[in-house]
Amino acid sequence: MLLMARRGVSAPEIGRRLGCSDRCVRKWKARFAAEQTLGCLDDRPRAGRPARIALHVRCELVRIACERIDEKRTKFRDVWSYGALADELKRRTGVQISISEVGRILRFAELRPHNVKQWLHSPDPAFSAKAKKICQLYLNPPNDGVVLCIDEKPLQALQRLHPTHLSPTDASVRFEFEYKRHGTQSLLAAFDISDGNVVASVVPHRSADALLDFLKQVAREHPRGRIYVVWDNLNIHYDGRDKRWTRFNRQHGGRFRFIYTPKHASWMNQVEIWFSILHRRILRYGSFASLKDQRAQVLKFIRHWNGHEKHPFRWTWRCDSRQNPKRQARAA
Repeated sequence: MLLMARRGVSAPEIGRRLGCSDRCVRKWKARFAAEQTLGCLDDRPRAGRPARIALHVRCELVRIACERIDEKRTKFRDVWSYGALADELKRRTGVQISISEVGRILRFAELRPHNVKQWLHSPDPAFSAKAKKICQLYLNPPNDGVVLCIDEKPLQALQRLHPTHLSPTDASVRFEFEYKRHGTQSLLAAFDISDGNVVASVVPHRSADALLDFLKQVAREHPRGRIYVVWDNLNIHYDGRDKRWTRFNRQHGGRFRFIYTPKHASWMNQVEIWFSILHRRILRYGSFASLKDQRAQVLKFIRHWNGHEKHPFRWTWRCDSRQNPKRQARAA
């Protein structure tokens, strides 16, 4: 303001250029004209209690919160708590502040060092090639067959000891915490990316033989054309010593093509999205009197899905450079 005023720029024009009012410009011009020192450009003391915690202490707290915990000095902790941060700040600076003050400083800086988010890195050296192949199948399905995403989902049959009910005060749903276990079983499912149709089977245990029988069921559902199977790197998805899938494919005229997701990247399998729908709609809050009851409810939902709700997913994926720095693909 002062430099522009010295060059003869008017107060309204200075305000327009700097985004403030001409009244503000005149105030600072008048203050400098009265004192003629650079110190007069500092903010004057304001009303209220002076700050008790120095700025450098606040900055040191922020710096500590952005560091990983030193396990040699701070035992049995993986993430910072407010109390641990206050103790570490005192050790480094000699200044003791309250836990609530630590929280206020960190919230002002929008820092949450106690939060932990999970991520999974794929160490697969062929990540780019495998991901590109799967994305091409999703975006440009071949005309000579069908693309199926296949996987297994464990099911645990839990029966709530008391009925779930609706709260009359806030309309929230409450379900009983205590439950009775009725055992586990597995769901095998194949999701058709073209229309969302699901072929499924509930089996007592996940095994190579059960998966082999399920693939025979898939072959009967799609008697003609090639079948492109997208699945993860589970051990029973490979040939094994008995060459199960080589023999199986030979028995079905070589119609099957098996495409494997990169290691630790089963999220590229679209059936995982459908599994999440099943979990939210049936499994998460369901109460099952037996394994048979759970099986019946799951298969009933699948029939309902195929008859009324099935649809392909608009599957998108934006690459993250942290996942694989050598990857060149932009999106799928």
